[in-house]
Amino acid sequence: MSLERNHEVTGRRPLLREDGSLREPGWSRQAVQVYDRSAIKASALRIKEWDYYIILSDRFGIAFTVSDLGYLGLHSVTFFDFEQPKEITKTIITPFPLGKTALPASSSQGVTAFQNKKINIRFEALPGVRKLTCRMDNFAGGKPLSCDIELQQPEMDTLVIATPWKEKKTAFYYNQKINCMRASGGFQIGETRYTFDPDTDYGTLDWGRGVWTYDNNWFWGSGNGTVEGKPFGFNLGYGFGNTAAASENIIHYDGKGHKIDNVKFNIPEDSYMKPWTFVSSDGRFEGDFIPVIDRAAKINIGLINTDQHQVFGRLTGKAVLDDGKVLTFKNLLCFAEDVRNRY
Repeated sequence: MSLERNHEVTGRRPLLREDGSLREPGWSRQAVQVYDRSAIKASALRIKEWDYYIILSDRFGIAFTVSDLGYLGLHSVTFFDFEQPKEITKTIITPFPLGKTALPASSSQGVTAFQNKKINIRFEALPGVRKLTCRMDNFAGGKPLSCDIELQQPEMDTLVIATPWKEKKTAFYYNQKINCMRASGGFQIGETRYTFDPDTDYGTLDWGRGVWTYDNNWFWGSGNGTVEGKPFGFNLGYGFGNTAAASENIIHYDGKGHKIDNVKFNIPEDSYMKPWTFVSSDGRFEGDFIPVIDRAAKINIGLINTDQHQVFGRLTGKAVLDDGKVLTFKNLLCFAEDVRNRY
């Protein structure tokens, strides 16, 4: 894929045509294509919608998922301790939500929420800020978890991708990744409080809507930090769908997005915990990745099978901006994942 084929969508328009196919595959800096669940020409069992937030400091982190995946709802909280190192994940699965979770059609406004006897989780998008709250009475070893986190989102570029599948015209992936949101507030597990510092800590949103084919393998990597005194982040992704129109790969620096070409994850065949490398085809992103935690998860429920390795570690390397400026970073905490889903 050449950079000329990274088609940027700039005009506001409906995401889907009348036949349910994508109107304009490509990428954009904001979600200018308008998602409308009622325009989808596929069974509600095939519609996948989720909001995933991850907030990291250098020592600890937390991640939240609210999702409506058609045949099941999956709602989870993960705590990361990068000093131990360890992770704790608690997942609530509900059968056949089929859209009843009512996730917002836009990432920029509205409330994403789920509540039952085990969890109360809420994400609210307001102008310039996102508020995340959560309560689980039994998170780890009988200890409760509570959180109250704010993510600042000034005007800045994001990465939005609209990807079709060759084999099914009504299948599509519409996704927004928002990096470099400064984090404040924190969370508490039992008597232990964890507080984020907006000078150094950042959150990322993975907002996804679409109709997926049954069997897919994807690779995704993301990280945030401060380089030369300014917010720096990246989103890397590949492995599924027809990416002829655009890749998911971008560098963020001081609020501006710098689109790059294909990036490959070189993962050791015998262990996810051995060092990886990241290499871009245009030479604009390279890194050596030293794993710290492999958040591995498997689900096998009839036709639903997932095998996930979300690996957290420290990345040392370089990124080249559109004007040729070279940024170097060392021991940047980030993650990269290899996921196989059949659902």
